[in-house]
Amino acid sequence: MLVLASASPRRRELLRWLVAEYELDTAEIDESPRPAEPAPALVARLARAKAEAVAARRRGAWILAADTIVEIDGDVLGKPADEREAVAMLGRLSGREHRVFTGFTLLSPDGDHRSGMVESRVRVRRIDAPRIATYVATGEPLDKAGAYAIQGVGGALVAGYEGSYSNVVGLPLAETARLLAAFGVAVSEPPAR
Repeated sequence: MLVLASASPRRRELLRWLVAEYELDTAEIDESPRPAEPAPALVARLARAKAEAVAARRRGAWILAADTIVEIDGDVLGKPADEREAVAMLGRLSGREHRVFTGFTLLSPDGDHRSGMVESRVRVRRIDAPRIATYVATGEPLDKAGAYAIQGVGGALVAGYEGSYSNVVGLPLAETARLLAAFGVAVSEPPAR
């Protein structure tokens, strides 16, 4: 049985494109970055830690975990703590390009693991303070890294992107499909996007 170690509704939706049946089990870990920890290292470490936390109570299962963050100017933007922080994040992203990193790990029942990391670049339109306030008032930004959802209303804020769209949503499908297939887990072909 495959277990997705995630509370993210977006990861659940994305994984359904690849695997028809899986179970959910949320990992409770400290997601704080370490001092001077680069974004790629952070998402790789957190994905592995989530997988290991769930594997400790789900012996005999395949465990898939992932973590996504936004990085701009070397600073990590996770999920905003509140509306004020969401407004600040969106103001910082306005009119600029940032990077989205997702690290993912698959642990086999015998403890073998493989990991990967995907980077995408996203350009945000110039957005004024009233539009930011209107978007934040929808509530959508509050549980999203970088305070926006490219697959939701926040998609209107995006001028363009390079790389994997599904990575920006929260789980890079093509790379995850290859990882699962390399372990012999049956997967469907991910949709093109």
